[in-house]
Order: sequence, then C-alpha cells, then structure tokens
Amino acid sequence: MEFRFFHHFGSYLLMLKGMFSRPENMKMYWKEFMLQCVDIGIGSLGIVLIISIFMGGVTTLQISYQLVSPIIPKATIAQVVRDTIILEFAPTLTCIVLAGVVGSKIASELGNMRVSEQIDALEIMGINTKGYLIGPKILASLIMIPCLIAIAGFLGIWGGLEAGELGGILSREEFLQGLRQEFKAYNIFFALFKSFVFAFIISTVPSYYGYNVQGGALEIGKASTTAVVVTCVLILFMDYLLAAILL
Repeated sequence: MEFRFFHHFGSYLLMLKGMFSRPENMKMYWKEFMLQCVDIGIGSLGIVLIISIFMGGVTTLQISYQLVSPIIPKATIAQVVRDTIILEFAPTLTCIVLAGVVGSKIASELGNMRVSEQIDALEIMGINTKGYLIGPKILASLIMIPCLIAIAGFLGIWGGLEAGELGGILSREEFLQGLRQEFKAYNIFFALFKSFVFAFIISTVPSYYGYNVQGGALEIGKASTTAVVVTCVLILFMDYLLAAILL
C-alpha cells in the first residue's frame, strides 16, 4: 500500500513537471485553453446556481430553527449565514460538486484519448501531450473555479435573504444589518485561497488518473470513479489543513 502511494505520488509529480515546456503552437494552446474555460466555467454554472441558492435558503431556515432565544437579535441569523457560506459552504460544498462534474469529465476525456491511442498519435507528431492536454485544463480551472465560488457565495447569501423574508423569519433590513455587523474581509481572502487550492486538486488529480488509464472502456469508468473519490477526499483533507493553519 505504501509503495503504491509513493508510486502514484511520484508519477503525479512527474506529470506536472512534464507540462512545463515551450508550447509548439501558441495559437493552438490558446484555443484549447478557451475551450476548457467554457467547458469548466460556463458548463458548470447551472449546477452552481441551483446549489448556491438552496444552500443559502436551507442554512437560514436551520439557523433560525436553532436560535430560538429572544435574547439573541434576529440579525445574528444573517451574520451566521454569511460566515458559514463564505468560510465553508461556498468553497467546499461547491468544489465537492465540481469534483464530480468537472473531475469525472476530465478523467473520462483523457482516458478515452489514451485508450483510443489519440495521445500516442499526438506524441508521434512531436506535441507535448501533458502540456497541450493537461496544462490548459489546470489554467482554466484556476481561473474559472474561483469565479464560480465567488458567484456561489453571493447567491448563497441572496438565497438566505430571500428564504428569511419569504419564511417570515426576519425582514430584509434585519438581514442586511446582520450581513454588515462584525464583517471580516480576511474571510473572503481565506475562501478565495481555498478555492485556488481546490481548483488545482480538481484539475490535476483527475488528469493524472485519466492520462494513465490502461485497458478499455471498463478501466475508463474505474479511473473516473477513483479520480472523483480521491479528489473529494483531498478537498476535505486540505479544507481541514487550511482551516487549522490560516484561521
């Protein structure tokens, strides 16, 4: 088990190292990068919108259910919703969903190219396949996933506001007052820093499993499943580690 871990970790680092070479055709790389931005960013926008709004609404309802004391002002509900969404739900929950959406797509796409020998054909043509196929995916993820998380945070808070108002829990003025009180800008920095770390994991781990697939269609399915599971575990581990170090 230990040897397998070191084997995979070493191969993963070598894959990352292999990406750093001068692009053969910058126009070709740029086109691939823009395609990945559309795929990863615009392609995942719908699911992020749905998750974020309901996540904010449910958070408001559950916090109001627990804060029943008349001593605690209602604006505190909004304050807790704000910090919970910014610090945890928007970055972590969104990235776990994106690990399934984006991660499985990356792993299956590269796995299919490996099995159908398209990667071998590109290498024979003298193209650095790691740089051409994996590099744009990582760069696109590092740009688009933090943007998606920023949108998720905004919509989560908006969903909480609407749920609070429609459910008669607290008024819009009380919610906005709670949003402003004791706000720490550092929480935004922490959430965005986490989003870059998670974006790197979401793009590189499935790329590794997809790029190194051996076999046929069955192995592609196994590689996609393993990639998503490993990515989710790493996201949760890094979530704990970053919270322990930075908070």
